[in-house]
Amino acid sequence: MGHADTLLAMGGAFLAAAFLARLGSRIGLPTIPLFMLAGILLGPHTPGLVLVEDPHDFSMLSALGLVLLLFYLGLEFHLDDLRRGGKQLLSAGGIYLALNVGAGLGFGFALGWGAREALVLAGVLGISSSAIVTKILIELGHISRPETRLILGVTVVEDIFLALYLAALQPVLSGAQGLGDMALQASKAFGFLMVLAVAARYGTRLFGRIMAVRDNELLVVTFLGTAIFVAGVSEVLGVVDAIGAFMVGLIVAGTPTAPRIRTLVHPLRDAFAAIFFFAFGLAIDPGDIASVAGPVAAAVALTLAMNLTAGLLVARLYRYGVDIAADIATTLVSRGEFALILAAMATGAGLDDRLTPFIAGYVLVLAVLGPVLAKQSHLLARALRSVQARLPDRGSSRDTGTDPDTGPPSGTGLPPDLDTGPDGNLDAGPAPDREPAEAER
Repeated sequence: MGHADTLLAMGGAFLAAAFLARLGSRIGLPTIPLFMLAGILLGPHTPGLVLVEDPHDFSMLSALGLVLLLFYLGLEFHLDDLRRGGKQLLSAGGIYLALNVGAGLGFGFALGWGAREALVLAGVLGISSSAIVTKILIELGHISRPETRLILGVTVVEDIFLALYLAALQPVLSGAQGLGDMALQASKAFGFLMVLAVAARYGTRLFGRIMAVRDNELLVVTFLGTAIFVAGVSEVLGVVDAIGAFMVGLIVAGTPTAPRIRTLVHPLRDAFAAIFFFAFGLAIDPGDIASVAGPVAAAVALTLAMNLTAGLLVARLYRYGVDIAADIATTLVSRGEFALILAAMATGAGLDDRLTPFIAGYVLVLAVLGPVLAKQSHLLARALRSVQARLPDRGSSRDTGTDPDTGPPSGTGLPPDLDTGPDGNLDAGPAPDREPAEAER
């Protein structure tokens, strides 16, 4: 592709993604599936206008979008979050992960596409989209509700699991020869993560000095260079590049300049993450999605069932009633950016050709269905109350949604300064626009 063609394609990609996103916002749809849809419609596999013939032309921009996505996610995360939530939050996150990841693994083996494919599907079905989850909470006005800290706390636990899961998965997907080679690659990956974790715990002061730049231009160049460089080192050592960027964000989050960095990186993240989702759509053949419609429908049904079960168990753990259980279950249904990261890894590893269109169809359905279900959670609560009324009364507080004696629990693992910015985005701290995501987590 020539220079002029590249500029035309890039500009067209941004405009097409923006156009569909504006249409979707009028009916309450998140941007992630719409950016993907723009790529599918303008890609080489769909009749009509073809904006980009070769999806690889966007590969570097797409990789940069992924790095910025995970860097921003790490920037929003604080190591104290889990300590504030305590064992109760870890138990809640563990319930969600055990049910959804376990179901995904079993589903993957049941499909018979292969063991490595099953390991990928465990993560695809197991981890919610924090980007869409946060967007739902904002748009429904649920930020001040008692269960919101719990819901976002579960996504925090999922984030930590994701970093470890990707580090463990990379050696399996890299085609390591034998257990010894696999163990060596896994040791390098986890060793590198441990170094970054120690830096996040004890190196905040050093990184604070590095980032102590008054000029915004120099600050942007500094944190971008650091995130991209560490992402490159991660890739060399066998760790997914985005996880290296996530760990850099985690380190920088504890520095005094974190609020400024959060503000400065926000528009960069949004722009390049849009390209990441658009580029993913370019590689999708709609006919391939149709060929895996059956498995997609089964996976969606399984995810809905597991989320309902997990929502009820977590609500019981926190002594919440069925109204809040329904809110928790429906809000955490959406899948998005992390499933697409796994799809990109699967494509690079040469796994079963059906896996990528399956993930695309699965994400498209749940990214659209999630907000709809969250808005109608009262219908699920009504059905649950109907079932509950037929069971022996155990003194549950199903009318109020919380235990009358204990009330809502406190300290579920999220920063106490959650706020909404002037544009309706969720803020955590002084930064004026902290929206984890739509491009998001």
